[in-house]
Amino acid sequence: MECWGAGISLFLQTGALFPLLLADADGALSDPAKAKLRLLCLPAYAFASLVLIRNSRQFVIAIRRNLLLPVLLALPFLSVLWSVGPSTTLRRAIGLLFTVLFAYALAMRFTPRQLLLIVFATFGACVVLSVATLVISPGLARMPGDGAMRGIFLNKNSLGWFACLMLLVATIVFLDRSLGFRRAACVLLVAGIICLAGSGSMTAMIATGSACFLIAFYVILQRSSGISRVAIILISVQSSVAALLLLHEFLVPLLEALGKDATLTGRVPLWELVDRQIADRLLLGYGYQSFWIEANPSAWAIWSEIRWQAPHAHNGFRDTMLSFGLCGTALFITMLVRAMYQGAVLHCRDPNFGWLWMNVFTGVMLVMNLTESLFLIQNDAIFILFTTGVIMFSLYAPSVSINPNPQRPVPVRGSTPELQV
Repeated sequence: MECWGAGISLFLQTGALFPLLLADADGALSDPAKAKLRLLCLPAYAFASLVLIRNSRQFVIAIRRNLLLPVLLALPFLSVLWSVGPSTTLRRAIGLLFTVLFAYALAMRFTPRQLLLIVFATFGACVVLSVATLVISPGLARMPGDGAMRGIFLNKNSLGWFACLMLLVATIVFLDRSLGFRRAACVLLVAGIICLAGSGSMTAMIATGSACFLIAFYVILQRSSGISRVAIILISVQSSVAALLLLHEFLVPLLEALGKDATLTGRVPLWELVDRQIADRLLLGYGYQSFWIEANPSAWAIWSEIRWQAPHAHNGFRDTMLSFGLCGTALFITMLVRAMYQGAVLHCRDPNFGWLWMNVFTGVMLVMNLTESLFLIQNDAIFILFTTGVIMFSLYAPSVSINPNPQRPVPVRGSTPELQV
């Protein structure tokens, strides 16, 4: 029942199918439609609340083992005090609270391998239904303007993101022979490739490429030791920095040579204007998700300059700065670095427990947020899984530090080994 509840709740948080059915011909959602969609969050909230109530002791332990996350979760509520849109900030902060509670429920009740299969089934349903919709109703499965594939989502970018993550999860399932789902993984790999190529999302394609690199990196990292492991880490970090510098210098000329949009669909001029607004409130920001509202004159200054109403900064790090300034962003980066370190240690010491996909997912999330805003988003399946990984890393890390080679798996309905100690 918990597996079914988690899978259904996660599917409802993907934004698949139901928004498409409620949207008008142009793909826009009316206010009554948005109100109906908000009701779809209630099953996930109920599931999370029930799990946490039934496992209150483990919930307290999970909070204690990562105090940075509760502090970060309190920031949206505190930011109401200086927010440019206090009512919007408070409403969205409540949504973020329940989103993180859902992540706590997933982290407490499932092992990484169990959660992998739940995500495999949930995202697999999204890509298979998208391909089926393309075959049955091509007009519905394509964007009204450019004809790009959107599947059962409202826009092509969302399809691209979930296709990217489906390829990641299906690859891990295919590589793990002990799971016994290699044929299903092959089918979903094909469906994911169709959706990724049909969407044409550059962010998703770059993230997919980074996923391949990260899978190889973590596999090699786990098989190495001592000085060789340190060398691999240093070389990878230096290569990543060099790649970012090369992109900064040569991306625009390369896009112009290929006949592509050198502004990254308007993102480059948008980022320049956003950086100026960040500097105006550098310390605390404008309040949680209150910058991009019609009541904010600073947002209108950007919209009038770029001549389109951007819903966000198209960069998760910049949107975090807009919400919380340097103080909140520093806290978020600290939590993120700690989680990445814990995840790498867990994978290296217990590779058979299923940590590979969660480590790679965390890295892919960072790449996606370079051109999209997916950090600290309420009622979003991608951010839920990201937060679940952060909680899981901190939850299991103490037991691995005590026992470097844990052998006993976590039972489906039991607590994790360290919670039983």
